[in-house]
Amino acid sequence: MRRWLMLLPLAIFLVVAVFLYRGLYLDPAELPSAMINKPFPEFSLPAVQDGKTLTKADILGKPALVNVWGTWCISCRVEHPVLNKLAEKGVLIYGINYKDVNADALKWLVEFHNPYQLNVRDDEGTLGLNLGVYGAPETFFIDAKGIIRDKYVGVIDEQVWREKLAAKYQALVDEAKP
Repeated sequence: MRRWLMLLPLAIFLVVAVFLYRGLYLDPAELPSAMINKPFPEFSLPAVQDGKTLTKADILGKPALVNVWGTWCISCRVEHPVLNKLAEKGVLIYGINYKDVNADALKWLVEFHNPYQLNVRDDEGTLGLNLGVYGAPETFFIDAKGIIRDKYVGVIDEQVWREKLAAKYQALVDEAKP
């Protein structure tokens, strides 16, 4: 009996080591989301640019990316030029300015250009909370009916777009065609 008690710490250590080792091979961009295949949450929040109230109805009708960003987010600064290029190519992108100062967001959009068709101010983070946002950048793929079809956590650079995300977006566009 005493021998088993002496081996208990070793057994616990081995179990923890296996879980940590497994974690080394997980992709942090593939964090699970309970929102996949569920409707985009209802919201009523001001727009970044003009303060006009935006609702879920404003993002329905066409497949789109919904990008969660903030001026405080260093990774968002890296991602932003790619979003501008995607918007120029016709990718529909909506923004959620997450837990930010609106004056900073306005300055950012002037300085770095605006890839967003519309941009929601989520000052308190309530919409982000309803989406299960961990931070920024995070990007949701929604279909024309506003159903969340996928989520990507992390920076969308040209390689990520080309290799992982472009086909997903195109499938939503093709699905929406009559």
